[in-house]
Amino acid sequence: MLDLNSRYAYLLWCRDFAETSVLARLDDPRSAPVGFVTGYRRPDSPDTLVVWQVAVDAATRGLGVAGRMLDELVDAVPGVDHLETTITPGNDASERLFSAFAERRDAPLVTSELFSADLLGDDHEPEILHRIGPFAA
Repeated sequence: MLDLNSRYAYLLWCRDFAETSVLARLDDPRSAPVGFVTGYRRPDSPDTLVVWQVAVDAATRGLGVAGRMLDELVDAVPGVDHLETTITPGNDASERLFSAFAERRDAPLVTSELFSADLLGDDHEPEILHRIGPFAA
């Protein structure tokens, strides 16, 4: 499930992290967005792109939009040879998305718990880190 942020947070993200995020539209560049990926370079590891959120409109799910956005983003950010994201247990769609990305890049995918449920609180599930790479930059 996508944790929603405020409109303010998304506007700041677009201003400060536009280089490491993508917005998808179908056909016409003036049409309504059908998906987005937000990400950033890890400050202590600039060769690693952290994918914060992936969202695809329900009407366009199953068309490969999320995978194409990930590929386009990684190809557009110079010097990146690793990708990291976190996924909560049971989020099968996200696990399939990132596993397929790793396969397309012929890169290893390693998982480990990044943040425990206890640390996150409020009945939040643990966040499992998925680290992919190295892949061809």
